[in-house]
Amino acid sequence: MSQQTHDPISEGPPVSSDLAVSTEEAETPQTRLGRFKIPTETLRAYTMLFALIAIWVYFHYSTDQIFLDPRNFSNLMRQTAVTGVLAVGMLMVIITGQIDLSVGSLVGLAGGIAAIAQGWLGWGLVPSLAAGIGVGVAVGSFQGALTAYVNIPAFIVTLGGLLAWNGVILGLSRGETIPLRLQSFKLIGQGYVGPIVGWVIAVIAVAAIILMTVSRNRARRSHGIGAASLRSTLLRVLVPSAVIIGFVYMMNSYELAPGVAAGIPNPVIIFLAIALAGAFLTQNTTFGRYLYAIGGNPDAARLSGINIRRHILAVFCIMGALTGVASIIYTARVGSASPDAGKLLELDAIAACVIGGTSLMGGRGTVFGAVLGALIMASLDNGMSLENVKPYLQYIIKGAILVTAVGLDMVGRKRS
Repeated sequence: MSQQTHDPISEGPPVSSDLAVSTEEAETPQTRLGRFKIPTETLRAYTMLFALIAIWVYFHYSTDQIFLDPRNFSNLMRQTAVTGVLAVGMLMVIITGQIDLSVGSLVGLAGGIAAIAQGWLGWGLVPSLAAGIGVGVAVGSFQGALTAYVNIPAFIVTLGGLLAWNGVILGLSRGETIPLRLQSFKLIGQGYVGPIVGWVIAVIAVAAIILMTVSRNRARRSHGIGAASLRSTLLRVLVPSAVIIGFVYMMNSYELAPGVAAGIPNPVIIFLAIALAGAFLTQNTTFGRYLYAIGGNPDAARLSGINIRRHILAVFCIMGALTGVASIIYTARVGSASPDAGKLLELDAIAACVIGGTSLMGGRGTVFGAVLGALIMASLDNGMSLENVKPYLQYIIKGAILVTAVGLDMVGRKRS
């Protein structure tokens, strides 16, 4: 049997007419199970989903049914929000073949700037938030420019940033913890939306899933690629819709007081909005398809007319903006900013992407997988803390999981 040539674009969504490929080349890699052929990306996604369910079941019964109690589940989702927001941005960076090791330090810097603005400078809520996010965008664009236009490897640029931005906030804050003065700022990380609003959001989310699925099938047909089967389309719609409905039900089951349902935490709303926007950007736009092409084969992408430098700069700007958002959530949830805030968050974000099926070699990965990976990482942290696992063992377990995930990705690439 002849071996097909590897097409970088086939790892992502269907390409536009600017990148003409044959139907055979653009088909998604498939794995045969019995007489059924399942797309590799779909199989990986459902494998991660089943792994997450297994983790939840194990921790639920090993913690005397505390883990999936509505109160702890709400806390788990709040923990996931920061890592999840970072993972969405990290996904876009990684699929272009780059990396960002500075996001943890940048979370501390951007959050510290926002806290200083509202505390020491007396700014209002909106200017303070804008200052934090603006710092993230500025740092992201600076690091992206060094990577894209000065040709300094992203690993070196962001490793330097990891040290530099931590030093900047340490100097600006004079080593002090800066409390949040504005209650409206704290509510971003500590507040909830009501149950009715939660159900409205659920309806909107399900409608968005249906729209994205239909749009994806229409795009595949317009480019001469066979649309997904009815069974695959139904799975793409029904499974996430069921998850959304169950999620909102669990959130509304947590009561702040007898008869007073908490609803969905504000950080989770922000996280879900960013995840949906990221999924649309990567799967349903020309920009997203170009990112997969750049990561899969930069030479082919350049010859196809893609401005690689501009797209790399763009993903670092997006990463910076999302890091700014994550810093606001992190600072608001804690209620203060400290110089060591965000420590090791970059590793959690990278691990979330890799566990979710993103290849560190570039060209492959999905927002859905990154979100699942973030949820798995947060579940491990939460569950091991409930079981009073010693901190050193938690680090060892998380490190082993990361190395295993990368190893499985490399084995999978050799077989494909």
